[in-house]
Amino acid sequence: MADAPDIRDDAKRLVDQLPEGAGWDDLAYEVYVRQAIEQGLADAEAGRTVDHDTALARIRARIRRPA
Repeated sequence: MADAPDIRDDAKRLVDQLPEGAGWDDLAYEVYVRQAIEQGLADAEAGRTVDHDTALARIRARIRRPA
């Protein structure tokens, strides 16, 4: 993983921002949220987005709900 960014400083800050008594699940959730946001930003920068109406149509088609 030579190309992977060094995340140690960010990880330390993330842990330091957790409330007292936080557990592993809390940490895992924070890591998940951060990864999801970073992936979303990368998708947006790469043009991998859809407009609101298209997204809504896809959701409705999935749950078979009429417009």
